[in-house]
Amino acid sequence: MAQMHYYKRFENNLVQKVRNGFSRVLGKIALFFKAVVRVMLRRYTIVLVPHSEKRVHNFHVSVISLCLFFVVFFALAGAFFWYSAFTGSTRGHLSLEDGRLKESEAYLEQLRSEIDQLSQSARSFEAVLSGTLTTLGSDPQAEITALSDRSSFFGQSPDSVLKEAEDVRQLAVYLASVVAPVKEIGDILNNQSGILADIPSIWPIRGGIGHFTTFFGMTPDPFTGAMHTHTGIDISTYRSGDPIVATADGIVSYVGNEPSGFGMYIIIRHQHGFYTRYAHLSAFRVEMGQQVKQGETIGYIGNTGRSTGPHLHYEVHIGSDVVDPYKYLDIRASPVRRGAR
Repeated sequence: MAQMHYYKRFENNLVQKVRNGFSRVLGKIALFFKAVVRVMLRRYTIVLVPHSEKRVHNFHVSVISLCLFFVVFFALAGAFFWYSAFTGSTRGHLSLEDGRLKESEAYLEQLRSEIDQLSQSARSFEAVLSGTLTTLGSDPQAEITALSDRSSFFGQSPDSVLKEAEDVRQLAVYLASVVAPVKEIGDILNNQSGILADIPSIWPIRGGIGHFTTFFGMTPDPFTGAMHTHTGIDISTYRSGDPIVATADGIVSYVGNEPSGFGMYIIIRHQHGFYTRYAHLSAFRVEMGQQVKQGETIGYIGNTGRSTGPHLHYEVHIGSDVVDPYKYLDIRASPVRRGAR
């Protein structure tokens, strides 16, 4: 029981000490704020004395007014410096954007120039295409949308800020409009290509090499000197072994040898009544009945039969008539030389 009284007394003393401590702390805090309030409310007189006999000016201020004044002053000073820094940063950003804007304007000007050049090229192409279609028998007005026809672009005139966009749109429309005529030209060329493959129209020696040594028509016989009709053309490369090609699609109708005349020679039958003969060969690459394509190797230049040197004797026949092969050849630019037949 005595021990319980001891603990109770100890608890009461501790609570009392804590209360006394809080009271002392709160009292000191209250005294501090009272002192601060007294200092803040203390008034001072500022006297402005001029160096002349003018009136002296007295200003009565309190500490709290001075503190508010300095707070406002430093706030304004800070705002000023912040605004100056912000303005400088904005000015630098605007300067950077101005440089980018000038670069964009220069790029836009270059783009305008390129669009103008593209428009001029498109007009030139339109003129050439129109002439080509006219030559091929097509109506260019029906096939091509004229580039000079400038329709409105979202209600804008060609002189508006969207002039370049209108030019690009017109170019796109024009390019779309020329697809059909260009395709028509391609179809015509493909058809012609198929026809030309059936006509002996290419150079009979691979690579376009060789020179004319004797033309079609009346010419002196190299052995007797008498005038006779030369039924073909002679082409020489001044050597044997150069490959000879079929000048059109066809079927080999004869492969043989005539020692006293054409020597080793080939006859190919083509469409539309054409026949071609390749004579004085050194070797064959085809046999009778074989189907050959234009440009396919059929033999090699030689000096067999009645010949004075390595060359190709080439003939073109239409039905029973012999014609000048020169009219059908896709001739490479080469000097005409007369020599060994």
